[in-house]
Amino acid sequence: MDAFNEMKSRIHRKLVEKLDLTALEGDDAELRSMVGEVVSNLAEQEDTLLSFNERKRLVNEVLDETFGLGPLEVLLADPDISDILINGSQQIYVEKGGRLQLTEVQFRDDAHLMHAIDKIVSSVGRRCDEISPMVDARLKDGSRVNAVIPPLAIDGPSMSIRRFGADPITWDDYINFNSCTPEMRDFLYACVKGALNILIVGGTGSGKTTLLNNLSSFIPETERIVTIEDAAELRLRQPHVVRLETRPPNIEGKGQIMIRDLLINALRMRPDRVVVGECRGPETLDMLQAMNTGHDGSLTTIHANSTRDAVQRVETMVMMAGFELPTRAIRQQFSSAIHLIVNAQRLTGGARKITNITEVQGMEGEIITMQDLFKFEPLGTSPEGKVWGQFSATGLRPGFLEHLKAHGAEVDQSIFEQRVLSTDKH
Repeated sequence: MDAFNEMKSRIHRKLVEKLDLTALEGDDAELRSMVGEVVSNLAEQEDTLLSFNERKRLVNEVLDETFGLGPLEVLLADPDISDILINGSQQIYVEKGGRLQLTEVQFRDDAHLMHAIDKIVSSVGRRCDEISPMVDARLKDGSRVNAVIPPLAIDGPSMSIRRFGADPITWDDYINFNSCTPEMRDFLYACVKGALNILIVGGTGSGKTTLLNNLSSFIPETERIVTIEDAAELRLRQPHVVRLETRPPNIEGKGQIMIRDLLINALRMRPDRVVVGECRGPETLDMLQAMNTGHDGSLTTIHANSTRDAVQRVETMVMMAGFELPTRAIRQQFSSAIHLIVNAQRLTGGARKITNITEVQGMEGEIITMQDLFKFEPLGTSPEGKVWGQFSATGLRPGFLEHLKAHGAEVDQSIFEQRVLSTDKH
């Protein structure tokens, strides 16, 4: 194996010396074919005898090093893999079907892994070095990448890739996977079309960004949308979209542009809708104020385990803005800004579901009052370890139905009748 890797490295060096890869023109398939012939010829010049399969593997691995991310390409080509977790050069886990499993894929050494990290982050104008040993980036398909390197990562460079597949999840997939029901989808469509401010909450890996992307697809094509993200992941299909992305500080520690800066600027860009990938700090106050000052129909996500936890999270993040606001004032801002909270959860066994659609009704004394309109109730666990349960309508009607009607997004009120909508046990 070592001899094979040494030969692969040798051929790769010769290829770089022989060709100016940056000057080559054509699409990826043409370039791979063209360079593949060169690699094959270089392999023939080696003294080592290779079988047909070994030569084919050698050519493919050199091409992956040249045009892709080396050993990771075989994992990125598998559409069933949702997460790739790299713990140093010799240990790579993947999540497949909701379960983590160790793969046989490895990098040669830490330097080889660092080369892949550099390739990813430099393509989006970021860097990962001793000065900035943590970085968020993205792949071409929108997949989210986080890397941490020594001295922060003690056992060598670490990287996680949260996949955004070539075929993004659609509302039909949500229903086919029993992640929600047609009634819930139709109601969310009316809420987005009717310009309600919606907050998506959930834990890590619960599918908040995917849900945000799908809710954004309901925004009418006639509206101007400004999206703000740390690493641009949203893929909106409307024609009038302005995408903004934060910028880390340069090597001198200057020039950082945060979500809060972009949000303040976005309000001067005459948006009909503002979509913030995630509120995780002082920008939460600016987001609430934007929702309260005429930018109806805005969408964002936050980390929280439940709809009630979301209120406490928002309070904490607003306090991070540095203003000594009383808790009651923050809650009043929240209750007047947010109309609807959608809770996404990743349940035991890996199933992701919309577990609550909750209306924010207002304030009663010091407490924000909310009511569930739709909810998922876990009822058991399958032999495969997956949670199953039922979706139900609670029988409560939201107070904003007239608002939706005024915006041309009337809802069939029969969907709110108290009943079980579906049960997902197989």
